[in-house]
This record gives sequence, structure tokens and C-alpha cells, in this order.
Amino acid sequence: MNTHMNQTPLVKPSLKWMLGSASRTIAFGFGSGLSPIAPGTIGTLWAWMIFLLGNEFLSTKNWFWIAGSATLFGCWVCGQVSEELGKKDFGGIVWDEIVAFWLLLALTMPMAIWLQALAFGVFRFFDAVKPGPIGLIDQHFKHLAENNNQTPSNIEQTLWRGFGIIADDLAAAFLTYLVIVAVQVAIK
Repeated sequence: MNTHMNQTPLVKPSLKWMLGSASRTIAFGFGSGLSPIAPGTIGTLWAWMIFLLGNEFLSTKNWFWIAGSATLFGCWVCGQVSEELGKKDFGGIVWDEIVAFWLLLALTMPMAIWLQALAFGVFRFFDAVKPGPIGLIDQHFKHLAENNNQTPSNIEQTLWRGFGIIADDLAAAFLTYLVIVAVQVAIK
């Protein structure tokens, strides 16, 4: 195991590598994170598709339970796979985008498909550009990861690293929620 989080991953993730453990498969969004182009966008599209399929059978309350549980579980999964890769926030780890977008959709649905598409675009913009508080949250957790050189990490460090991976996406989802609510109020 490495002594700190490197800038390049220790392994090059592949389908075979990802399928080697349940944690990797989940962290990589069941393969969506393996996309060579814009894995976060592909992971968010996957989340949107799964939400729309699941929404036929699940209530909003169910989605809150799913998104909340997936976020808590994701802290462990993202932190553990991040440590395995030896990289702070590897782009292929897309579980953070998935759970944040599920939460956003649970808060805003039902809404027209064009508003869903707007939510997708605004969320991806906020997640990629990281304006204001999103960038501050992202930098805070990356700074903490750089200063944590203990190897292997204990469970608390792994969970905290995973929370750091997810936190900026939750902030992006919250700001997107505010934009969508403002649009919904404006069109009424």
C-alpha cells in the first residue's frame, strides 16, 4: 500500500479489475465510471436512467431512503476504492455523482423532462466547475487527504476520505436544487 495519495492511480482500472470486487463495481457506477470520456457525466446519466426506471415502482420516500443509504455506504466504498487506487478523487469513481443526482431528483420530481435535463446540465456544470462553496468544500477535503499520510487507513479515515469525495457532489446537488426551484417558481 502506498504512503500517501498519489496524483496517478496505482492501477489502471479495467472491466476485469472493476468486477474483481463489489466495492469497485459500486464505486465505478456499475461500469459507467470506466468511460474514457467524461465518466462523471456518464455516471450521472446512468443515475438519471436508474431513477426514471425505479421511479415507476418506488415512492419519493423510498428514494430518500435509497439515496441516504447509498450516500452513507458510498462514504465507505469511495474511500476504500480511492485508497486502493492511491488517488484522492479518481474520476472513474462516480458513485458520488450517482447518489447526489438521485437525491436531487428525489427532491424535485415530478417535473417535466426539460426540467430534468436542465437539472442534469446545471448539476454537471456545478460538479465540473466547482464554483464558490463547492470548490471550497472540494479543496478542503483534498487538502486533508494530502496531509494524511497514514497507511493503511483506519476505518474512520476511510469513511472521512469517502465523505470528502461525496461532499462536493452533495453541494452541487443542493445548489442545483435551488436553481430548479427558482425556475419552477418563475414558470408558474
